[in-house]
Amino acid sequence: MKCIKKVTDNLFWIGANDRTTERFESVYPIPEGVSYNAYVLIDKDKTVLFDTVDFSCCRQFSENLAAVLDGRKLDYIVVNHMEPDHAASFESTANAYPEATIVCNSKIATMMGQYFTTDFSDRFHLVKEGDSLTINDHVLNFVMAPLVHWPEVMMTYDSTDKTLFSADAFGTFGTLNGKLFNDEFDFDRDLIDSARRYYCNIVGKYGKQVQNVLKKAAGLDIQRICPLHGPVWRSDLGYFIEKHDLWSSYKEEKKGIVIIYTSMYGGTQNMAEIFAAGLNDRGITEITMYDAAKTHPSYLIADIFKYSHFAIASPTYTGEIHPVIETLLMEMEHLTVRGKTAAIMENGSWAPASGKKIKAKLENMKDITILEPTVTIKSTMKAEQCEDMEALLDAMAASLK
Repeated sequence: MKCIKKVTDNLFWIGANDRTTERFESVYPIPEGVSYNAYVLIDKDKTVLFDTVDFSCCRQFSENLAAVLDGRKLDYIVVNHMEPDHAASFESTANAYPEATIVCNSKIATMMGQYFTTDFSDRFHLVKEGDSLTINDHVLNFVMAPLVHWPEVMMTYDSTDKTLFSADAFGTFGTLNGKLFNDEFDFDRDLIDSARRYYCNIVGKYGKQVQNVLKKAAGLDIQRICPLHGPVWRSDLGYFIEKHDLWSSYKEEKKGIVIIYTSMYGGTQNMAEIFAAGLNDRGITEITMYDAAKTHPSYLIADIFKYSHFAIASPTYTGEIHPVIETLLMEMEHLTVRGKTAAIMENGSWAPASGKKIKAKLENMKDITILEPTVTIKSTMKAEQCEDMEALLDAMAASLK
């Protein structure tokens, strides 16, 4: 049975909600699920489909498409992004509507040959930066967005209705729960953390490329953003665009600190707790703490992007950094975390070594300021380590203020 939402009088959402997949891309936990968005434009005697959905939702999507067409033929399929969570249903859809012209760029056309067995080459209408396609009253303009977050990505701007089909940009984890538009949610309460975690982990590495696309978007009169995940934006667009400008330029949203630790037998946790309490005693209240052994790195990355400062406390494990902290540092380097101020605390029962190794990894990242001293304990914190702890607390509090 169809499940369709009206975006405008002639534009319809025909996507689906995925409530069963546990990990997006087999990496990121999505306890609130994720939506796969696709859209259909009905323009006089022409119809246009913008993208498809993950194959797990193909049946719902196919029923939605047939219902919205209501017996009409499909004239165009615009493919903005070839990632399978949006394109896995493309082949069966294109074969079901053989008269549809396929609008995409040359890199997308090449990827189709990698994913599918059907040869669609005789149906392609290839576009490049600045090209447009007039469909009755609607003019579609094509904006290339390479590495946001795959190299073939493009966006489509309908200059008639001032709608941007933004591919994976401006996306959000989470299902839509019967709603469609951003202003139907309490976004700051319910979705901003999911949007940040989505951006920082999926697109975070490509800040320069996102900045390039934001500059292009600034030249368009955009009144509506239709992403491939999450709600359609029809109001307060500046709020969400500003968030992406901050994230992609690696600037903090908040002056504050995220403290990340893991602890084998309690000593390292106690050190992290003392650090947090000491900051609060110095007037710092914007403090968040995580045990990295209990928290997926994607949540830690999101808060590292969010806050101006972070602290890492790790035991020494077989002469190295504890594995869960090492995994986090690897993710931070991969996602090009930069422009932050850091503190390091280490533990080691006989040969503390994690602090030196954490510092080396942070020094490989760009624009990371490391406060001194590193606090070192052996097994549990003792009075003789308090001087170093107080010095690090003073340095961190001064930096935060």
